[in-house]
Amino acid sequence: MKAFLPAVALLALSACATLPQTSAPQPGQAVFSDIRLDSEIPGQAKLTKPQYENPILPGFYPDPSITRAGDDYYLINSSFAYYPGIPVFHSRDLVHWKQIGNAIDRPGMLDFSGLATSRGVFAPAISHHDGLFYIINTCVDCGGNFVITARDPAGPWSDPVWLNFGGIDPSIFWDDDGKAWVVWNDSPEGQPLYEGHRAIWIQQFDPAKMQMVGEKHVVVNGGVDISKKPVWIEGPHIYKVDGRYYLMAAEGGTSVNHSEVILSSEKIGGPYVPYAGNPILTQRDLDPARPMPITSAGHADLVQTPNGDWHAIFLAVQPYEGNLYNAGRETFMLPVNWQKDAQGIAWPIILPKGMAIPAAVDLPDLPGQVQEPHYTRYSHHFGYSYGGVTPLDWLQIRTPKSDFLTVLNDETIGLTALPEAIGDVQSHPAFIGLRQKHVNATFSTVVNYQPLKEGDRAGILAVQNDDFYIFYGLAMRNGKTVLEVTRRAGRSDPLDGLVIASQPAPVGPVSLKADIRAGRATFSYGKGTTIAADVDVTNLSTDKAGGFVGTLIGPYAYGKRP
Repeated sequence: MKAFLPAVALLALSACATLPQTSAPQPGQAVFSDIRLDSEIPGQAKLTKPQYENPILPGFYPDPSITRAGDDYYLINSSFAYYPGIPVFHSRDLVHWKQIGNAIDRPGMLDFSGLATSRGVFAPAISHHDGLFYIINTCVDCGGNFVITARDPAGPWSDPVWLNFGGIDPSIFWDDDGKAWVVWNDSPEGQPLYEGHRAIWIQQFDPAKMQMVGEKHVVVNGGVDISKKPVWIEGPHIYKVDGRYYLMAAEGGTSVNHSEVILSSEKIGGPYVPYAGNPILTQRDLDPARPMPITSAGHADLVQTPNGDWHAIFLAVQPYEGNLYNAGRETFMLPVNWQKDAQGIAWPIILPKGMAIPAAVDLPDLPGQVQEPHYTRYSHHFGYSYGGVTPLDWLQIRTPKSDFLTVLNDETIGLTALPEAIGDVQSHPAFIGLRQKHVNATFSTVVNYQPLKEGDRAGILAVQNDDFYIFYGLAMRNGKTVLEVTRRAGRSDPLDGLVIASQPAPVGPVSLKADIRAGRATFSYGKGTTIAADVDVTNLSTDKAGGFVGTLIGPYAYGKRP
C-alpha cells in the first residue's frame, strides 16, 4: 500500500500501519531516509546526588504553563506560527516529560497563513477544573483571544471559542467559590506613559457560557513600581494560598532583562501590593561573562504537589557566546521557598537575588523518581513505529494548505517539491522540522532528488525564521545539479540565500550531514567528504534573527511548477 497523505497525517498515522519498502522518487519529489538528529550540551551537569538537570525541556519550548490533576502534571508551551501548535506534555514526577499531543492539531482550528514565524499562538495557559482541561490563549494577528477544552489533555481539544477582550497572555484562575477569573496583559487605561508601558487586567469568566461577564479593570499598572518605568508586564497568573491571592507576572521584556515579580491582595480584584524583595527570579544582575551562563529567565508558572511542596517552571536561555543562542527559549524548573516578610505575609521565592540558575537540582519529593542524566544528550531517528509511538514533535511552518508528504515506508518519506519557498511569509513550504535541542547538533539524512528547473532544491533546512536560515542540499544552478550550502541572514539577501559553497552533485542518492557546534557548522556528504567547514551559523540565533522562536532542522523541498 502506498498512500499520499495530507501534511497533517505525519502526526496521525497509526504506528501499526504496514508500509512498502521503497525509496524511488516520483518526478518533482524528494525522498528522505535515515533521518537523524543528535545533539548534546558540552560540559554537562555533574549529578553528585539524586538530582535532575535543567532545562527540563531543552530547545524551543518557551512560555511554559503547568497544571496538576491528582498525581498527574500537564505542561504546555508557546509554538507561535508553527503547526501543529501548543505541545502538551505529561509527567508524574515533574522531571521526566513525555509529549502526549498537540492542542492545535487540526488545520481548521487556527489559520496561520501569512504570519511570520513569531506571530500566532503566544503564551498559552492550561488549567483543570471539574474534570475539564482548559487552555486559554492568544492567536496574534489571527483572531485574538480564545479558549479550548478537553476531557483528556492528549486531545482532541475543542475548536476555539473566541473571547471579547484584547491584549495577550491570558490565564484562568478558579476560585474556591466556583467563580473563574481571567487576567491578561493589555495597554493601560488612557495613553501609555512610555515605551513598554503595559497593564494587567482582570475580568470574570463564565465557563458554562464560555464568555466574559461583568466589567474588566486594571489590577497592575506598569509593573511593580511605575515610577521606575517598568516595561512589558506580561504572562500573569493568579494563585490562592492560605486565603490570600497572589498575582505573579513577568517584567522587563523577554531578553536579558527578563524577570518574574509577585504581588498579593486579600481580594481577587485587588488592590495588589508588590513584594518588597521583587523580583523573585532574574539573572539580569549577574556577570554576563560567567562560564556557561543561563540568562533571560522569567515567564514563570507555579504548581503545588500533593505533599504541599511548590515548584516553578519558567523560560530561560543558554547562550554560547554573548547573547547568541540558536536553540531558543527553554523550559527550566526550580523549587519554590516561601518566606514571610515583616508583616507576616508569606511570599514565594523562586531564586534568591544574585544566585545563578543551577544546572543540577535536587529531585522533587515525589514517588518513582529515578536519577538519570537524560537531557544533556538527545537522539532522534525518524520512524513511525519505533517504540510504538507516533511522532508528535515534527513541526511545519504555518497551517497546512497542501498535501506534500508521502509516507514511503516506516523510516522514509517523500516531499513534493512545492513552489512555495522558505522566506515567503505567504507560503507553506514543504518542510518538516525538529527543534534543535542543544548548542551542538548534528542532522543527517539520505536524500534522493533530481531538480527539474533552475532554482529547484531539496535537502536539509535549518531555520530560525523566514529571513534567517541555512540550506544544505541538491539544487539546480545554471542548468546543472549541484550540492550547495546557502545562507540567508536578512531580507537584503536573496530569497534562496547567498551561496557559501557549491560543487557538482554526486550521482544518485546522497548522504548529507550538517554538524553544528554553537555558532559554527561543517557540512559533509557521503562517507565524510567536507563541502564547507567553519561556516558562520549565528544567523540561526534569536539575537540576530529577532523574534521569539528557536531553530528547527529538517527535510525541505522546493520546486517550480512545470
